[in-house]
Amino acid sequence: MAGTVRPGGRTARVRAAVLEATQDELVERGFHGLSMDQVAARAGVGKTTVYRRWGSPAGLVADLMTELAEQSSPHADTGSVEGDLRANAVGVLAAVTDPRLGATFQAVIAAATCDDDAAGALHAFYGRRVREWAKAVDLAVKRGELPAGTDGEEVIRAVSAPLYYRLLVTREPVDAAVAERAALRTLAAARAGAFVTGALPSGSGPEGAAADGAGQADQR
Repeated sequence: MAGTVRPGGRTARVRAAVLEATQDELVERGFHGLSMDQVAARAGVGKTTVYRRWGSPAGLVADLMTELAEQSSPHADTGSVEGDLRANAVGVLAAVTDPRLGATFQAVIAAATCDDDAAGALHAFYGRRVREWAKAVDLAVKRGELPAGTDGEEVIRAVSAPLYYRLLVTREPVDAAVAERAALRTLAAARAGAFVTGALPSGSGPEGAAADGAGQADQR
């Protein structure tokens, strides 16, 4: 048995307890209040074990984000790009409004503004989730629902961006109606070719922007 760690063995139990304690501490105290000693006590694990395996609060956060990514659901496959993008928006909404998970994300996002390790952990988490959901867009391109060359990752980012903007910047309510609009507006843009790699939609250049502005002024 020496040198062998069975799935579900003591090492796995220790990791699970420490990561749960880490998330509890993040929710209650935020990243800057995250204490290795407090996490160890809360998890019922020796401090030496926590320091040796995770090294720092940022190390705990990085492993927690890895675990959350592994636990998250795969991309939807409803058979239509509209259904898939709506499912993505609903999933993001559920995550950011969940009392525990939403608070965890907000704590890590806040930490990422001033801690490189936290920023790296956050980047890795969202990179993994975006790549996973981009597969749904790739399938839509193969079905002919979206133009060839559509950048799936950019489409997925566009769905969630309005939700995170309201949550973190303007502090406006984020609800099902917001998620629905985000999905449908992104879908309309994707169908129009706005996310085709290297493409510049008509009217998006300097001259087009000026013309659009003039047209809007005339309407007013």
